[in-house]
Amino acid sequence: AVMVDVSGKPDTVRFAVATEAFEQAKTATKKGSPIMIAELAGIMGAKKTSDLIPLCHPLPLSNVKVEISPDAALSRLHVTARAKTTGKTGVEMEALTAVSVACLTLYDMLKAIDKSMVIGAITLREKAGGKSGHFTNEQTT
Repeated sequence: AVMVDVSGKPDTVRFAVATEAFEQAKTATKKGSPIMIAELAGIMGAKKTSDLIPLCHPLPLSNVKVEISPDAALSRLHVTARAKTTGKTGVEMEALTAVSVACLTLYDMLKAIDKSMVIGAITLREKAGGKSGHFTNEQTT
């Protein structure tokens, strides 16, 4: 993975209003493999959740897995994150943060190809443990 040197570029006023570069996402760009780098970024994001989300407890994560799977029929990338810990509070925010950071990384990796990409619904699909027990979001299954 390589961070592009932008120090030689002139400062300009910039703004962003956030389809995807589906085919390019499956191959390497100048920065490397978008999917592999986004999966790593998602894991890193999960580990930093308490730094990013106010009042989120820092958690000793025992496992974080981020998977990005291409859906050729819809020209989409599906991002799934699973976070695991043993403790007093759940890992929903860590999983959601992992997906969010992975999606933003994909956008960053592919924006030179397609600035019109859309980051879609990020939802909690399932959680287990704790006082509230097992939850499955019927809308996402």
